[in-house]
Amino acid sequence: MKTSSDVLSRLRQPEYTGENRCIPCTVTNAVIAVLLASVFALVSIPLAVVFAIVAAGSIWLRGYLVPKTPELTKRYFPDWLLAKFDKAPDPVPEPPSDFDPEAVLLEADVVEPCAEVDDLCLTAAFETAWRTRIDALENEDDLREELADQLDLDSETVTFDTYGDAFIAHSDETQVGQWESRGALLADLAAAKELPEWIDYWPKLSSRNRSQLLGGLRVFITECPSCGGAVTADTEVVESCCRSTTVVAVGCEDCGDRLLEVPHQEPA
Repeated sequence: MKTSSDVLSRLRQPEYTGENRCIPCTVTNAVIAVLLASVFALVSIPLAVVFAIVAAGSIWLRGYLVPKTPELTKRYFPDWLLAKFDKAPDPVPEPPSDFDPEAVLLEADVVEPCAEVDDLCLTAAFETAWRTRIDALENEDDLREELADQLDLDSETVTFDTYGDAFIAHSDETQVGQWESRGALLADLAAAKELPEWIDYWPKLSSRNRSQLLGGLRVFITECPSCGGAVTADTEVVESCCRSTTVVAVGCEDCGDRLLEVPHQEPA
């Protein structure tokens, strides 16, 4: 038979109580509890008393009443207020001076040595998270809003257009981005949304470094962002007005979306 202490131990969240108690969370939830108890008192005094007891117990045992309060306070409280409670966000570390995209992705556990071939592959955890982000952007409105959010634009002004194989985004009459295909845009937006969870210094990376990481990640895609089919890489010759260039093209077998095109380098 479980004792009362066993029950309390199961309910208690030591990461948010005792020395680890989040003071802003406690204050915020106490204020919410008092306000709600006052509202319930207008309906029934006994109901208000019961709620106040339950709320106080929740704040004492778990550190908060409203779910996810610690995350909410860190996200929405200003830094100067969190600093007064010694809960200011940790400073963002500096990126490495000798920026190497492959080394960054390896260190962040985004990629790892493949099990069966001498190459790098996405880690299972990152691939799942990235795919989830991609699936959330399949709706055109969601895609437009995410691009506007990342570029700090008004989503109402963002439009998409195609020119040949290229997928182009405009804000009013200004071109704000160009990708090899809609699938490439999906991959980049989803990766840019997910990578800050894996790379601590992402906010301090330059636009060029971020582009290097996003473009490099497309090499590892095995499932097409647009149609879900297989992704293959092959060499082909691209003709221009003056010369021919051999490139490595990464694309989707089923729908033909081009995900990446880089110059081909012969092995030494």
